[in-house]
Amino acid sequence: MKQLLLWFTLGLAFLLPMVQTSQVRAEEVYDTPAKAAIAIDPESGKILYAKNADQPMGIASTTKLITAYMTLDAIKKGKLSWEDKVEMSEYAYALTQDPQASNIAVKDPSEAFTIRDLFNAAMIQSANSAAITLAEKIGGSEPKFVDMMKTQLAYWGINDAKLVNASGLNNSVLGQHIYPGSSETDENMLSAKDLAIISQHLIREFPEVLEVTKQATAVFDKGGASEQVIATYNYMLPGLPALRNGVDGLKTGTTEFAGACFVGTTVQNNFRIITVVLNADNAETDQYARFTATGGLMNEIYGNWQAKSIATKGIKMENPDAPTKLTVVDGKQNSINVLPDNDFATVVPMGNTDTTTTLTFDKKQDAPVTAAIQKNQKLVKVRFQIKDNLGYLPGSDGNTFYLTATKSVPRSNAVKIMWNHFVRFVNSKL
Repeated sequence: MKQLLLWFTLGLAFLLPMVQTSQVRAEEVYDTPAKAAIAIDPESGKILYAKNADQPMGIASTTKLITAYMTLDAIKKGKLSWEDKVEMSEYAYALTQDPQASNIAVKDPSEAFTIRDLFNAAMIQSANSAAITLAEKIGGSEPKFVDMMKTQLAYWGINDAKLVNASGLNNSVLGQHIYPGSSETDENMLSAKDLAIISQHLIREFPEVLEVTKQATAVFDKGGASEQVIATYNYMLPGLPALRNGVDGLKTGTTEFAGACFVGTTVQNNFRIITVVLNADNAETDQYARFTATGGLMNEIYGNWQAKSIATKGIKMENPDAPTKLTVVDGKQNSINVLPDNDFATVVPMGNTDTTTTLTFDKKQDAPVTAAIQKNQKLVKVRFQIKDNLGYLPGSDGNTFYLTATKSVPRSNAVKIMWNHFVRFVNSKL
């Protein structure tokens, strides 16, 4: 009996560590306290975390990220300027008097406001009338602007968007001014991944937007009849209750249907991420719930991913597949050296055995290139990719950089070129 008890005790001792190990591993799977969430590296489009990221959900005022992109794009194309002045329509002005809608206080319905003031009001204080006024100016009407929004999203591969206005409000607040064919209670719906795609394009193409979204306060209509201080709802900015160093955007959103949402971005440990949290848990009783969820997600990313140097400008790469010299055809020199055109670092996981990284070159050592070649000309395309279960955003498939010519190689004279071609032709036939 004693011997049997001894074997039972030893067996139990071996089993216990196995049970404890499996529990620890289960606890390592992070679960953002929200209905949906995603985190991405905006440079490469790499998805770093995802929870229900493809599920369409209410997005509330994060809609204004699309309105912001469309405004900045119109300015870039010369269709608008920052100092253009616009009067609010009766519809937009009426909303400024509606306590249900986040807004600016407009005293004179005939007053005109600059595009800059309207943009700041929409992005900092989430002013719905400002967003609508921008939409009406750019599209001619809000419904036409919504059509433009849908076209832009389709161009980025977002084909399942449900958009009914430029502000993110529920249609019930808009009275008769709703998108044709939509119901009186419709709201904008996108997935967390869709919002990540939009935000990626916004800050990559128009990084100046961060100069606006990083402001906790700003003065609206300075010197005008409606001058006032506008204040952000992004409480993760400096001086606010949910402060996190490095956060400089982007946009909150709240409706009864969408819950508490936040698209955030921050730079930490030398790399930027974008996070999306939709319908944060416990927001009914905790006004900081979306920021707590975002902070936890940011901690998860920076605790498991890091920036890694892959190449240094002008320095030979250590990778054995990296070409250092190419053969020059029809040049006054027979070869050209190539080196990285810039410092290149990218985001990689910390010790994740389920992840592999690849570095590929579109030319091998001594591959032919044809003269003339200019100094710093891009000759070898290098692609860095991470392969895991999360993948990349649609339209993204990794980082790219180039190896460039270290000097110029002029083209040879016509006689020598003809002779070289003749020699190559003869050799190919032998």
